[in-house]
Amino acid sequence: MAFEIPKTTYSGKIKEIKLGKGDKAVIVGGESCYPFYLFEGDMPRLPRIAMEVYDSAPEEWPEAALEPFAGVTDDPAAWAKKCIDDYGAEMICLRLVSTDPNGLDRGADEATEVVKKVADAIDVPLIVWGTANHDKDVEVFRKISEVCHGKNLIIGPVEEGDHKQLGAAAIGYQHTVVSSSPIDINLAKQLNILLGTLGVPDELIVMDPTVSGIGYGIEYAYSVMERMRMAALTQQDDKLQFPIICNIASEVWKIKEAKASDDNDSKMGDDKKRGILFEAMSAMCLLLAGGDVLIMRHPESIKLVNEMIAELTAG
Repeated sequence: MAFEIPKTTYSGKIKEIKLGKGDKAVIVGGESCYPFYLFEGDMPRLPRIAMEVYDSAPEEWPEAALEPFAGVTDDPAAWAKKCIDDYGAEMICLRLVSTDPNGLDRGADEATEVVKKVADAIDVPLIVWGTANHDKDVEVFRKISEVCHGKNLIIGPVEEGDHKQLGAAAIGYQHTVVSSSPIDINLAKQLNILLGTLGVPDELIVMDPTVSGIGYGIEYAYSVMERMRMAALTQQDDKLQFPIICNIASEVWKIKEAKASDDNDSKMGDDKKRGILFEAMSAMCLLLAGGDVLIMRHPESIKLVNEMIAELTAG
């Protein structure tokens, strides 16, 4: 008697969301099974990776992370183009770190000028990531949303404290919002309900459950993402049937294991390889939990993850 592998029947499906516009637009979502469970369902859209770009020269990045972008870190548009031309980036995530009130505190006009310059210079989807300071993000994103009308940006993080203002800007100027909640399935669902009540259509929402790297709470983030996928696919919870975006780069490259040089602790091995592997392994864990879009930093980390995606989906 032939052995038959038990299979789960899924009653739900992840929504397909279009990011960006034109020929280089990216469609994410559409899964009808758990991540990479291709023997039980379909993953018509493979996970995508956005490369991270800062709006000002990074001051705390380790040398290993800076090396691939030497000569362009003071020009966000040139940096973004290098990511696309040299490393094949399918998406760009522009981090507005200079607008942080606790840092350079640049204003909305200056931030908007940078975003528009980057958006005009590239033809792939552009994610614009704020500071999570509600007052500043509202000020900045209102201006950006208006000036970049027609660019189909993906703006975030949109949290409960500023969802009304940022949601209204997204509706008015047709940008996608990143619905961001602090590692809690109920808060994630609640925010999606609030955005829907406000009038943000489903096709303009992706979720950010907040993530972390290996050794710094990734188990908790993984379990929350896993429960989101279970609710979406087996319990028909349509408020959790959105693609998930994972902003992993900044979480990984700020930890001591990724930043410490060989001189500090020879037992930790080559610092360049260490940071690359930390990012790649953390990213892969999040893909297995249900991530649809990863925001990553190092080209070698991205290469490793893409190779693993190809291996998991071969045949």
